[in-house]
Amino acid sequence: MKVTITGATGRVGARLVERLRARGDEVTVLSRSPEGARGRLPDGVEAFAWDPKTGPAPVEALTGRDAVLHLAGEDVGQRWSEEVKREIRGSRELGTRNLVEGLAAAGAKPAGGGPGAQPRPGLLVSASASGYYGPRGDERVDEAQGPGDDFLAQVCVAWEREARRAQDHGVRVVTVRTGIVLDKEGGALAQMLTPFRMGVGGPIAGGDQYMPWIHLDDEVGLLLAALDSPTFSGAVNASAPEPATNKAFSRALGKAISRPAFAPVPGFAIKALFGEMAQIVTEGVRMVPGRAGELGYAFVHPDLDEALRDILS
Repeated sequence: MKVTITGATGRVGARLVERLRARGDEVTVLSRSPEGARGRLPDGVEAFAWDPKTGPAPVEALTGRDAVLHLAGEDVGQRWSEEVKREIRGSRELGTRNLVEGLAAAGAKPAGGGPGAQPRPGLLVSASASGYYGPRGDERVDEAQGPGDDFLAQVCVAWEREARRAQDHGVRVVTVRTGIVLDKEGGALAQMLTPFRMGVGGPIAGGDQYMPWIHLDDEVGLLLAALDSPTFSGAVNASAPEPATNKAFSRALGKAISRPAFAPVPGFAIKALFGEMAQIVTEGVRMVPGRAGELGYAFVHPDLDEALRDILS
């Protein structure tokens, strides 16, 4: 299979590239720094320069490929200023729009006649996030529910809308709404490990908010399933079958590293530190993967205790 990937040097993207190359797929990446990407990715990966905010994706990186996996986007895990919020939204909305413009051009016939262009990719797998649903308390939320109305929900709605425009060009579209990806090398889990190992970890803001988590291996596994199976289309929630409350997650993490997990962190302290971004950890959504099982995906790490043991071993 010939696959083009954006966001290939991120935690999920890098693991995905490894899995694709290991099984013999041909991988092309789009990066603002192609030389840097080549240095960080396995041998044989082709890299093209592309800034998602400045124009359409390069046709030569898309023409003749079977699929595109679009994972690029500004990190939401930082204090939100108005400028940062514009970057978070623009990197997803405008970036996806420019990617789809490149897809459209990839299948267009050459000007002035002559032989037709090679076919454009038939599949776009685009990242989205559990933030699509907004805070929902203890309500179980699957793909049948509509979006929330907060900032992150609005970002996800715009992000997915731009991805669906590829359908106008005959491209099948899958949007993968990802929860918290568990990986000790980065993300939420890596940030939690230091205080927990020091014995000062514990639930945040009361701990009743839900965390839709997923092991990195299952996140990549779902992306590969979306790539390989023609039955995947539309929105698919990427989270373990049973989300955990922040309190339950804290207990499980403490158990996994043999440290106490009883030092509560008040919500006001998190808000003072992170501002509006604090809602990611002080509010939650009980997102469940309603469609993954129906589409034939079997989670490798459905149990939180086992998942943490595997990651931290």
